[in-house]
Amino acid sequence: MYTILSIDGGGIRGIIPGQVLVTLEEKLAKKIAQNTDLQQQFSDTPRIADFFDFIAGTSTGGILTSLYLCPDSKQPDRPRFSAQQAVNLYLEHGDEIFEIPVWKKVQSADGVLDEKHDAAQLERALRRFLGNTKLSELLRPCLITSYDIRRRRTHFFNQNDARKRGNSHDFYVRDVARATSAAPTYFETAMVHSLDEVGYPLIDGGVFANNPSLCAYSEVRNMYPKLTAKDLLIVSLGTGSEAEPYPYKVAKDWGSIGWVRPVIDIMMSGAAEVTDYHLAKMYEAVKHPEQYIRIQPSDLGDADMAMDNATPKNMKALLEVGKITATNCASTLDKLADTLINHRLKTAAPAAN
Repeated sequence: MYTILSIDGGGIRGIIPGQVLVTLEEKLAKKIAQNTDLQQQFSDTPRIADFFDFIAGTSTGGILTSLYLCPDSKQPDRPRFSAQQAVNLYLEHGDEIFEIPVWKKVQSADGVLDEKHDAAQLERALRRFLGNTKLSELLRPCLITSYDIRRRRTHFFNQNDARKRGNSHDFYVRDVARATSAAPTYFETAMVHSLDEVGYPLIDGGVFANNPSLCAYSEVRNMYPKLTAKDLLIVSLGTGSEAEPYPYKVAKDWGSIGWVRPVIDIMMSGAAEVTDYHLAKMYEAVKHPEQYIRIQPSDLGDADMAMDNATPKNMKALLEVGKITATNCASTLDKLADTLINHRLKTAAPAAN
């Protein structure tokens, strides 16, 4: 079996899947600590990167992917960050990243005439956490989505390509994270450069793949042609659905300005739902529905759906949603932890073809 982790986009709501993975990492560590034989096999503190062969992420999911796979400068073969440390980026810096100075609010007309947020704080946080790490140096194969507005095509940051094809496909991971999270109307389009200095004007991959799990499935099948759906375990984590209703009487007379934000919301949530539909049907067709696990919070409770509401109160509410989601899925996460441990003990990732 080949294991895939996929994380949706959703801005500050990345706290939710981040907290679910904190719980999963804790369960993995606990199961290993309680078994002497396992302790001998796993000498280091368990990390998410130890148990998934491939990770995909869009937007905030792309940032989390980068953090989970970022190597430690002192131990280059080990992850630098725990799942908890990844969540802490949001909790400790979210209010700075999504801060809206008065001048910016006036200049942008609250996101109507210009991007809503200054990207400087986001870029500063990404540089602080990811430094000069290159895409090719990430610990596992991964896929992070973005969209090239000049060439009018999807752009996938692919660790496997960066390693095999050199500087033309390699980037600083901080730039990868900046590009995948450049949500239209929220942050300025990212101009990032490959290591051979070719420029790419990129926006958030959520405009076409807010749930990147189907992209991950296709990439892994391409890497290992002999594998089929029966050989793949996909764990797909959502950030909560953009379920805000739009009343007909209000929406029927909207023009282009009125439709900007709703269209982005509908596009991102709709794309995620379509991906979930396809994968669920595919795994039902091969009679292995248990190998596609979709974890999506059913209720955000007191949390605000807005991707950029990073007030301390809302981040605390999102953290609570993540904990409740993990509790509601406790049996699924327990079983998943056992599966991942057995997988890591019995198998190694196949060599790419």
